[in-house]
Amino acid sequence: MTDIRVDLVADLLQEPGSDWDRRTHRMMVLASVAHPGLTRSWVRRQPNSADALLFRAWVELVHGQREGTLANPQETIDGCYRAAELRPEDPAPWLAMLRTLRLLGRPTQEVFPVWREVTIRDAWHREAYLQMLGYLSPEECGSHTQVLDFLDATRAGMPPNAPAAGVELVAMVDRYWRAVSAGGVDALMAARLWTQPPAAAALERAVTEWPQPGFLQHAAALADLNTLAYGLVHAKHTPDAAPVFQLIGGIVTAFPWKLDGEPLKQFSHWQAQALR
Repeated sequence: MTDIRVDLVADLLQEPGSDWDRRTHRMMVLASVAHPGLTRSWVRRQPNSADALLFRAWVELVHGQREGTLANPQETIDGCYRAAELRPEDPAPWLAMLRTLRLLGRPTQEVFPVWREVTIRDAWHREAYLQMLGYLSPEECGSHTQVLDFLDATRAGMPPNAPAAGVELVAMVDRYWRAVSAGGVDALMAARLWTQPPAAAALERAVTEWPQPGFLQHAAALADLNTLAYGLVHAKHTPDAAPVFQLIGGIVTAFPWKLDGEPLKQFSHWQAQALR
């Protein structure tokens, strides 16, 4: 059964070809449910397979995230470098390295060169931008100012339907929830964050463009639409969220709805409000 599972995973990762966004999305989803024994078996069978080495690294990162530390950081790093050698055009090994350095809390002089390796190969790689957003956050190795600078640089020149188009809204949700979690005056003022000109403009752009047929084509488009719906209802633009909820249908992502409670319950409540 392990051999059959390995073959199925290998086929799923090969099928998108050089669609790096979709390949990475599949790898991360599969890694979130894979057993480490599967990755060990795959690497034993194909020690020079870039996908085998990379999938093992992502599974290790999933477990490292859950446990707060990597079991063997050097092995993960070595696997990323080896995968990059075997498939130099692929941004995914560098993305896994970026996630590794983030988990280890490494300094910017180590992180930014790896970030550049990803974006050289795929300029608007969604997951790379989300990883940098997390790394630069006040909770990790950055600050609110660094996040704003990163978003300003990101916004310049990005196509409106790029895979990374939703990063700005994710940052807004993070900032909103940071204020809510702080309690006191910050929590009372949190809703006003959505009315500030940058946030209002970003919501307006997204709600105007994203629901257009075929506008968003990347693998995690539904995750971004969930984030847009969340932003609209918390900005008190619930009726504007109706076409977004219609596009989403019943595909609910944990983030950002889990921030307010049980995701399905939160989503269903606001969907009903928007579509009534």
